[in-house]
Amino acid sequence: MSGFPARAVIDLEAIRRNVAALAGHAPTAQVMAVVKADAYGHGLVPAARAAVQGGATWLGAAQVTEAIALRSSGITGPRILTWLYAPGAPLREAVEADVDVSVAAPWAVDEVVASARTAGRTARVHLELDTGLGRNGVMASTLDGVLRPLLAAEAEGAVRLVGAWSHLAFADEPDHPTVRAQEDVFAAAVQEIEAAGARLEVRHLANSAATLTRPAVHYDLVRPGLAVYGLSPVPQLGGPEAYGLTPAMTLEAELATVKRVGAGQGVSYAHQYVTDRPTTLGVVPIGYADGIPRHASGSGPRLGGPVQVGGRRLGVAGRVCMDQFVLDLGPGADERAGDTVTLFGAGPHVPTAEDWARAAGTISYEITTRLGARVPRVYVG
Repeated sequence: MSGFPARAVIDLEAIRRNVAALAGHAPTAQVMAVVKADAYGHGLVPAARAAVQGGATWLGAAQVTEAIALRSSGITGPRILTWLYAPGAPLREAVEADVDVSVAAPWAVDEVVASARTAGRTARVHLELDTGLGRNGVMASTLDGVLRPLLAAEAEGAVRLVGAWSHLAFADEPDHPTVRAQEDVFAAAVQEIEAAGARLEVRHLANSAATLTRPAVHYDLVRPGLAVYGLSPVPQLGGPEAYGLTPAMTLEAELATVKRVGAGQGVSYAHQYVTDRPTTLGVVPIGYADGIPRHASGSGPRLGGPVQVGGRRLGVAGRVCMDQFVLDLGPGADERAGDTVTLFGAGPHVPTAEDWARAAGTISYEITTRLGARVPRVYVG
């Protein structure tokens, strides 16, 4: 036992089923399970293993060190792609570990080629295209300045250009006009790349949202991230159940202090919540240092982030603190210290990460990825 009064229970079987469901949504493509950011807070290596068991033939890790850690853990079967790094990243180690490396600028081509030469091994390269997101990637107008040196390096055996890819700006709004516009830019860029002599193995554009809602962009490979963990990337269109997904993480804690107070008792910093009758307060011993959003605090009569305790749906009373927050358990409460409080998870009447996202004015991605390292991950399934 860790001794910490909270835990994130990760259902690995849910991850396996989610990946299988995503493969069903994109039957003409391979599935890359994106496990960046410690698998969205679920644990890099356990989640990656479960995703592969569920049918993923690729893994995606934004940072080079994440990709190397996957190989170091003994994950050898799937292809692994890494794509986000600055000059001086350990690319030689990535090439030696048989990790595919994305390039998005001329300097990145130079560093990958140099790393491949040092490693004495051909580097597998994907060319990232900026088709309209305005973030990482090569603009269509400067494509030739990256493509030519890549193909020259391929001719000498230093690299092999195996993939071309991009990322959608409005994938969570499938009918947004930018989606079709980016599709057209991507298709034209791929045609230019292949006309120049590249023999691409995979073209990939679809993230979780596009995997579920935009079959036209499935191409050879889809890259779901959030959906692998059972959360909907398009909550305005449907929750996880609408797409055959099950949330994999349940966050729960144990009540610390439980005590009776009178009417008019201020609760937590600045007394943003004041009891309106004699009641029972319960202290939940995790806070914003553990990733509980301070923006999900309760203020006045409006309660904050939702929890389930004793079969009841309650909300944060007053401000979320660094290490704790408070619940108004009600006048007739019979909870005791040590009883379980569920913040979010799966199951009937259990709050969801999306519920917390709405309470905090953010997205469910942030709710799971911000969960602090001191909260133990407990694996089941």
